[in-house]
Amino acid sequence: MPTSAPPSNRFERRRAETRSALIRAARQILADSGDTGISIQAIAERADVGFGSFYNHFESKAELFEAAVVDALEEYGRNFDQRLAEIDDPAELVAAGFRLSARMADSHPELMQVLRRRGLGHIHSDNGLARRALRDIEVGTASGRFTVADPTVALSALGGTLLSLVELRFARPDMDGDEAAVNLAEMALRMLGVPPDDAHEVARRPLPGPV
Repeated sequence: MPTSAPPSNRFERRRAETRSALIRAARQILADSGDTGISIQAIAERADVGFGSFYNHFESKAELFEAAVVDALEEYGRNFDQRLAEIDDPAELVAAGFRLSARMADSHPELMQVLRRRGLGHIHSDNGLARRALRDIEVGTASGRFTVADPTVALSALGGTLLSLVELRFARPDMDGDEAAVNLAEMALRMLGVPPDDAHEVARRPLPGPV
């Protein structure tokens, strides 16, 4: 979703709408099949825009699909910002992140399929949940809540574990996703240095608001 200021005139509004339509179409393609070999003509038809409009916004399909991933990850991060704004404990933020992600496989399936297919390449990016998670790890380390030698390495471990949870939710939809997320959250907190009894309690705290 675009985060810049609203376009100031009709031409710019239409241009922004066309770009958004192309990104939405790319997100749907990534979520449905992950097939980035689809033709530009097919993408334009799915977006309901003219073929020539594509090159007014993107130089290549790779650029479009990258923009679609960034768009999805930013929406993912904003969702967390809204839900978890009142939580100050870095450990609780980590645990809530696992649990909300498991639930979002049901409530936001398109977004989470994009994360499932393309998230690994963005674990250390400056967008989406990655920069927010790194911030929380650094705060937790500075305060002594976490005992990790390198927050960036800790982010790699947390990101990989989270993506594995997302994969599990789609691969095994019959599983109790909440229970799996709580258990993984507890293990992640222990990995970060939170004492076992504390990790057990924090991982089971009530989540704020509905997904």
